[in-house]
Amino acid sequence: MKKNILVVDDSALMRRVICDIINSEGTFQAVDVCRDGLEAYEKLKTRKYDGVVLDVNMPRMDGLELLDKLQQEKIKATVIMVSTVTTKDAEVTILAMERGAVDFVTKPTNVIEAKGEDFKKRLIAVLSAVLNTERYRAESRMGAAPKPAIPARPVARKPLAAGRTGNKLVALACSTGGPKALQSVIPYLPANLDAPMVLVQHMPAGFTKSMADRLNEVSPIRVKEAEDGDVLQKGAVYIAPGGRHMEVRKYPDGSHRIKLNDMPAIGGLRPCANITYDSLRQSGYDEIVCVVLTGMGADGTNGILSLAKSKPLHVIAQDAASCVVYGMPKAIAETGLVDEVVSLNDVAKTITKNVGVK
Repeated sequence: MKKNILVVDDSALMRRVICDIINSEGTFQAVDVCRDGLEAYEKLKTRKYDGVVLDVNMPRMDGLELLDKLQQEKIKATVIMVSTVTTKDAEVTILAMERGAVDFVTKPTNVIEAKGEDFKKRLIAVLSAVLNTERYRAESRMGAAPKPAIPARPVARKPLAAGRTGNKLVALACSTGGPKALQSVIPYLPANLDAPMVLVQHMPAGFTKSMADRLNEVSPIRVKEAEDGDVLQKGAVYIAPGGRHMEVRKYPDGSHRIKLNDMPAIGGLRPCANITYDSLRQSGYDEIVCVVLTGMGADGTNGILSLAKSKPLHVIAQDAASCVVYGMPKAIAETGLVDEVVSLNDVAKTITKNVGVK
């Protein structure tokens, strides 16, 4: 049976384009549309949809106000935002994920882009990944979902060295569902965390700055969008800027600094977590705590596998039950490298337990 998607946008053209995209995919159907949040609220009060594609800016009731209303009245809906890349819309989109939206897709700036393959692929990919994970969770509850395959042989990994100083780094990767998931992790890390954190979230340029600023507002730990040359400091989180890859370089004075680069996207991803993990092979850290949260695909897995040969690791993966998309955590779990699989609400305390406080 096809998944029923509600489309909410004040532009008649965008409603038609989005409906055409959804209806072109055999898995979904978009039967109902709404011109604003108020119409959508009335529909969601009486009817259940498998997913809602929601615009940010609309008259009468915008996307943010609708999410507030749904939260207040405990109306459950799987909401994916469609947002332009303006600074204002990026800020609102980050707030929308605090208020229940599971992820977002960037909105085309013109009709040609709207009808192009890129927007279609991104929208269908996010819808498919989110709804497939919901099905996986439902099957898991009934005992019907397959568990991640465990490799026959353990993966070779570098043991902890004698005489180490306890100098650690946290390297976190996430994708679809990540902006929402990070709100359950970063604000719960202590300001005196005894390690720096580098974080790769797949997002367009502009959104990472809004996300970093918002997380910094609500977190005791310091959070910033990484800049070229930033010296890594304990008790701080450095988020890879959208549209650029992030590496960590060791300098002769013993410090570690951020190095950004503009190499082509890898598998459509820039930033790519594999590049960040690969760069850590030459770092001076005694141990690296790798954290993999919700996301499509397998970014981070190859980088962590390679890193395990040269650095002692402790690998933490988010469990399927709390993922918006159980892709990246599943991929790393299947390598046999994962030391702990934890619920999203336990990720922050698991990180803190492994690196300590200063």
